Formats: sequence, C-alpha cells, structure tokens
Amino acid sequence: MRQRRNADLARLLVRAQGVGALATVLAGDTVPYASLVTYACDHQGQPVFLFSGLSDHTKNIAAEPRASLLVENASRRRNPQTGPRLTLIGQIRPDKRPETRARFLARHPDARLYADFGDFGFYRMTVERAHYVGGFARAIWFEAKHILTPKKVAMAMQEIETGVIEHMNADHCKAVQGYAESLLGRQAGDWQITGSDADGLDLCAGGRYSRLQYDNPVTDSTTCREQLVELAAQVRVQHK
Repeated sequence: MRQRRNADLARLLVRAQGVGALATVLAGDTVPYASLVTYACDHQGQPVFLFSGLSDHTKNIAAEPRASLLVENASRRRNPQTGPRLTLIGQIRPDKRPETRARFLARHPDARLYADFGDFGFYRMTVERAHYVGGFARAIWFEAKHILTPKKVAMAMQEIETGVIEHMNADHCKAVQGYAESLLGRQAGDWQITGSDADGLDLCAGGRYSRLQYDNPVTDSTTCREQLVELAAQVRVQHK
C-alpha cells in the first residue's frame, strides 16, 4: 500500500509542477549539462517540451537522447531536504503529434508567441525509470509502468479532454470559479479549465496557473463526470 501511495505521489508531483532541471550529455563530450526547462505532461504523465534548436540541451539530445529531468516541491522549504522531489530518466525525441503541442501550450500559453518559429519544436520524454524522494528516509526507485497512468486510461481521457474543457467552461463556469477560489484558495478571476487528465484539472486566469488534483484518478467519462459533480458539491457546501 505504501509503495502504491509513493508511486501516486511521484506522478502527481510531476503533473503539478511545470518547471524542472534537465540533465543531458554535452554534445561532443561526456560532460553532464543541466539546464532549466519548462514542461507539461502528456496524458500518461510523461513530460513534453518546447525547445529551440539553438539551445545546448536540444543539440545534446540530438546527439544522445538519454536524459533525466528533476522536478521538486522542496526548494522553498526551510529545510529543502524534507520536501518531495522526483528524477525521471528516459529518452527525449521530437514529437509532432498535435496532442503534444496542445498539452504544452495549455500549460504554458505564453509559449504561443514563439511556438511556430522555425527553430522551435516539441519533444516528449519516454520515461523508463524514476527516483522519488519524499523526504528523509523516503527514497525509492520505480519502473515507469508503476508511476505512469496506464495507456488505456490515458487514451480514454485524451479522447474526452476537449469535450470536458468546453462543457465545463461554457455551461459550468461558476463551478470552475469555485474550484479555483474555494477549493484551491486562489484569488478571484476569470478561471478557466485548460487541461483535463486522469489525475486532475489545469486551471488558468490572467496568466495565473493552478492545479486541482483529484483524490483518486478517474478512468473514463463516467468517473470524470462523477468527480466534477462531487467537487461542485464541495464548493456549494463551502458557500453555505
């Protein structure tokens, strides 16, 4: 049970962030090179990126696709060693699928300003292993299958994502506002859902981002609807 919980926490951590330290091998050398990058997640929870061909890490990946990505929610703590962090290990390659583009730009809308420049392209990491540290004496290695959303579920959620976003933003905008303001404690704004996956919702208002994680993953349209209705009920209770 504890192993499963740590696996879930690892996946939720990578979904919740959006910025990490990417480690690649310097092209033409064997020296490790680390750089700050932004990322989003595909429906399985694997990182997707938008890279410039002029960046060193892009050149490094072209020569050697093996890389690792460190994400964390620890650096702002009084003692960062007590906070969670996750290192994903895998291979990064170009990815021209429209869903990769959509997921990244939904998470980082400002990137639309340069996403179509000729020297930019989208990439995806195929995760092979992961190392999760949840704090002191909580370090564990996982194979990718143990932390990623199963492919069947990921595909089901990908198919309904656009419908969920459009329906909730158009027909249940007050519930969406409540998700951000009541459940997440965010400041009032024109909050909209920009992403929907098995683990939660991405929300945005005026360039501000927030993530609403579900207590338990959803697996299809029925369980997704049930979860959204339950969250709306929680909002109403708080407003009483």
